[in-house]
Amino acid sequence: MSPRNVEKDQLLRETRREHILDCALQVIAKQGIDSANVKDIAKEAGLSVGNVYNYFDSKDAIFSAVLQRGQINYGRKISEHALLKLDARDKLYEICESWIATPENWAFTIMLQSIRTNETVNPELREAATRRFTANLEPMADIMRQGQEAGVIVEGDPKQLAFYFVSLIQGLTLQLAPGYEIPVGIHTASIVRLFSVPDSSGKK
Repeated sequence: MSPRNVEKDQLLRETRREHILDCALQVIAKQGIDSANVKDIAKEAGLSVGNVYNYFDSKDAIFSAVLQRGQINYGRKISEHALLKLDARDKLYEICESWIATPENWAFTIMLQSIRTNETVNPELREAATRRFTANLEPMADIMRQGQEAGVIVEGDPKQLAFYFVSLIQGLTLQLAPGYEIPVGIHTASIVRLFSVPDSSGKK
């Protein structure tokens, strides 16, 4: 097989793998961790069960990959924002706006919380999810700390504020499940204002 064909085959395989993970996330969100199975994931993906097993050797492997992908991508994004030369409030605004606007985040949030709280889930998977969640608070805490140093973010333990912020936006995401949306607007500026020091100009 030529190098070009090998590259094409690898790209196709990676695309198919990502598609399976996207479909698994939807199945888990709809049916829950306990009820979701490889057969349902395969059906959602439009593949045979055997084809799915060509990419993942078990249901736990699929769950682990979905969770790892989401948490790593999220952590990377927050770390990138922490390095930007922006007002900390603008960073929080952009993070919140992006999180709320991403359609699949309601499903990911349901999956994350289900895995972390369901005792039937593989303990190693639960521990890894909690460990990554905790690690991802660090760059968010850096943003809070930057804002405190600039006098624009309220006082308090930066990591605790980061935990509050993340928990708030994830909780709001749960209200955006298709067909079950709560008819109340979510205003990003109002969320950021909860963590901001009031000023006379009325900014944020």
